Amino acid sequence: MPSTSLAFASEAEHRAFLEAQSALPAGFRAGTTSLEFAPVEVPKPSRMRLTLLVLDRPTASFALKTTKNAFVGAPVVIARERLKGPRLGALVVNNKISNVCAPGGLAAAEAVCAEVARALSLTAEEVLPASTGVIGWRLPVEAMREAVPRAVAALQGRSILPAAEAIMTTDLYPKVRRARVGPGAVVGIAKGAGMIEPHLATMLVFLLTDLDVPREALRAALDEAVEGSFQAISVDSDTSTSDLVTILSSRVHPAPPEAAFREALSRVCRDLAEDIVRNGEGVHHVVRVSVEGAPDLATARGVGKAIVNSPLFQCAVNGNDPNVGRLLCAAGKYLGARGLALDPARIRMRMGGELLLEGGLMQLDPEKEQRLVRHLRAAELYASRPPPDGLTFKPPIAYPPHERAVELEVDLGAGAAAAVVVGADRSHEYVTENADYRS
Repeated sequence: MPSTSLAFASEAEHRAFLEAQSALPAGFRAGTTSLEFAPVEVPKPSRMRLTLLVLDRPTASFALKTTKNAFVGAPVVIARERLKGPRLGALVVNNKISNVCAPGGLAAAEAVCAEVARALSLTAEEVLPASTGVIGWRLPVEAMREAVPRAVAALQGRSILPAAEAIMTTDLYPKVRRARVGPGAVVGIAKGAGMIEPHLATMLVFLLTDLDVPREALRAALDEAVEGSFQAISVDSDTSTSDLVTILSSRVHPAPPEAAFREALSRVCRDLAEDIVRNGEGVHHVVRVSVEGAPDLATARGVGKAIVNSPLFQCAVNGNDPNVGRLLCAAGKYLGARGLALDPARIRMRMGGELLLEGGLMQLDPEKEQRLVRHLRAAELYASRPPPDGLTFKPPIAYPPHERAVELEVDLGAGAAAAVVVGADRSHEYVTENADYRS
């Protein structure tokens, strides 16, 4: 799925890569600030970061996709209304609190938008809010309004990297991807580490371009890009209440050929999607499942999702254990539940290029088991290192050392449809992170 196969020897090397990706497209500025507050629900000192992404001039060329979770956050409700509007001029993003099902949530989000609009000489309807963090807590509206002037004062047109860092919650590192197209570029940042199995979006993704792509063409391009990227990943099979993917065009440079823009946007989205999985909570291995020979796309993607979401298979991968019977079980469970009468004798499975299943029979031997172990170890991002107290697990790194994945291939032998799904293993760190998330 990634457009490149990168490796980083150090955190500094990874940081240099991010900085090289981070130049803002023409016509955009970004600014961040932080604020102290005490949540009403759990009155203890907390810190929130507030981020602005601002156009030099409001644009009619924008698009967005939102979660299908039934309990959506107030920003998602507002975003769906903004999608019908004539223009957008700014995004305001906060971490720490997601503003989902919180008392007065809609009014709180609109109050923050109104303050940003006043500071930027926009209308409130030209400001799009986005929030991520704890579900159910109320936004500290007054503290956020007081922080807006500081975020405005921090606006600069050089780099989007400070914004990518500011929207993080449990992410280990920021995510930035870039693609040049003619005289312009597509640049994207993403926040996401847990609660990742999107339906039309994923956590928070902000895409900016200075190419003059008309509104309807931009929306069609985003639909296509999301379908092949954020729709095809999973960390833990949980769909967030706050998923939002949005793209804005400053319309500074002439539009390139439509196919060239779509390819660039899709590449940025695919790379960000895999970055989100690789940066998932406690992820040691990325798992890439290529399914072909399916009767339709839904089946191909369903088999891939069933495999990457299987807790037993995730745990085996985490332990570098090629217990491929769990792979067989996960795929078979999905196919059986769907009532698909596929011939097991026509299905083939491979891991790391090694044949696992053919003619309805497993193809295993001691030498192959060892090669499979080596494949799993080569894809490992880091090994668990519990501290002396034995109570918590902390990743020993804060950057991705490589982009390798556990490679799985499934040929259903029943059609021409295909899909690639990217997922992750399940680790001690994942459990610890989510057990201690609010404490």
